[in-house]
Amino acid sequence: MGFVRQALSLILVATLATFLAPTQAVAKTGLIFVSNEKSDNILVLDPKTYKVVKEIKTSRRPRDMHFSADRSRLYVACGDADVIDIIDVAKLEVIGRLATGPSPETFAIDDARRRIYVASEESATVSVIDIDRNKIVQAIKTGEEPEGVHLSEDGKTLYVTSEVGNLVHRIDTEAGRAVQDVVVGTRPRRFAATPDRKELWVTAELSGEITIIDRAKFAVSGTIAFLPPGMRKSDVTPVGLTFTRDGKTAFVALGHAAHVAVVDVPSRKVEFYILVGKRSWGVTLARDDRTLFVANGLGDDITVIDVRSRKATVSIPVGRVPWGVVIDD
Repeated sequence: MGFVRQALSLILVATLATFLAPTQAVAKTGLIFVSNEKSDNILVLDPKTYKVVKEIKTSRRPRDMHFSADRSRLYVACGDADVIDIIDVAKLEVIGRLATGPSPETFAIDDARRRIYVASEESATVSVIDIDRNKIVQAIKTGEEPEGVHLSEDGKTLYVTSEVGNLVHRIDTEAGRAVQDVVVGTRPRRFAATPDRKELWVTAELSGEITIIDRAKFAVSGTIAFLPPGMRKSDVTPVGLTFTRDGKTAFVALGHAAHVAVVDVPSRKVEFYILVGKRSWGVTLARDDRTLFVANGLGDDITVIDVRSRKATVSIPVGRVPWGVVIDD
């Protein structure tokens, strides 16, 4: 009996070790994922042909998307279902859901602490979700209609926009509260951090500009205004933005102006405007910095831009009201 118990114990330990072992990183597929708000799906595109590989049905109104650190999972905020869907990247199917509270739009993942921070517009809070327990463990108060969220590299600071308050909050994640605010442009939407980690760029939709925040001082250090030729100022509604990996160039989607602005980061000057589709909001740059993808919410398509020539090369029909694009690269 002693031998049998010992054998069973060894089997149990081995089984638990296998179950609890960290997920092995999956090979980067290069697949392109597009979230479509009104068709309640993610379209997966082949990176070479741009043909649809698979349609993944999601909960209602999929919007923001982020990969786990090991790229094995894709998390998708579904605004009208009050959940984050979890997609297995290898299987290309939904394998679970996290409850978020009302109307999740954008979020940030802290893989090290197994936390997700979700902006909840209706409740004017950031919900803190324990991934492993699938439980909201904290609700951090913000200004009205929080949207953009950006987590610092060490996970200690969370930045959140308040669209109605025209504020960016700096939140201490350990204390679970906002410790400082800064006033930015009208209706701030989303963030991007410069690769050198010195600045946060914040799009201000209704004032048609970027507000630049010095992260060390947490103070505004400049603004950049946009006006493509032939457009009215009221048409310029910047939302999405991204940087090249060397930090020298930024791309800003200008919403109803149907253009993407190309900005020289060191000089903070607009160098060029690229014509894209209707209500361009989401922008994603491929890892090699050669291709930019733009989600055109009112065109039901995405525009593919060759970065070197600064020209749109193709328009790809997707689902209804595409929100964003991510790439498994």
